[in-house]
Amino acid sequence: MQQSENQPADIEIALWQYSENGGDWNRWMRSLSSDERDRAAAYRFERDRASFIAGRYLLRQLLSEHIGTLPSKVPLSPDRHGKLRLEGRDRPQFSLANADGLVAVAVASGCDHVGIDCERADAEIEEAAVDSYCSADERRRLAELPARERARRAIALWTLKESHLKALGVGLREDPRDVAFYWKDGIPVITGGDRDRRWHHRLVESGSQHVVALAACSQSGGLPCISTRLFQDDSIPSE
Repeated sequence: MQQSENQPADIEIALWQYSENGGDWNRWMRSLSSDERDRAAAYRFERDRASFIAGRYLLRQLLSEHIGTLPSKVPLSPDRHGKLRLEGRDRPQFSLANADGLVAVAVASGCDHVGIDCERADAEIEEAAVDSYCSADERRRLAELPARERARRAIALWTLKESHLKALGVGLREDPRDVAFYWKDGIPVITGGDRDRRWHHRLVESGSQHVVALAACSQSGGLPCISTRLFQDDSIPSE
């Protein structure tokens, strides 16, 4: 359903700390396309295979609710850059992220772009890596923080940049140092950017040891209506 330009965008976020128990995989696989099942089988390591299967399973469950079809029938296809899209007109925007046992999916109506990313909160980022993705101003602000807070902020910056670049569909083909953030009243704000669009960035409470970041762009003047839920696999019966 198409929204009015003056109507705030609606964004649903689902977070799932899935089990890596192989006994669940066959049930999850039934919701995947044949191409996705082939991709899953090609993974060398079981941990990577579980992450891929769980991600596509959750994505298809959510999208099926939005477009009213079975999860296995959700018409997903990659664009020329490999970014997944829904076939057809007036379809919701969506984004998927996986990190060490957590899957995060955002589905948005009334948005031009949406992106989500997640990382372990205790991930160790070397100084050289920070230099490779943070702008000079960001590095200066990081240096002013206590060590523990600096490590957390460095991960937050990485997830914010990843979510923004995923929303644009360009990934790391664009230099992340060109996408810079500062904090205003506790909320991350992008510097510069496309003035013809309205970007909103948030760090999402995950209920786990992960940092989750959302990027959304809409022509509407209001803040997006964002809802977050923890996905429970047993709440949706298998097909």
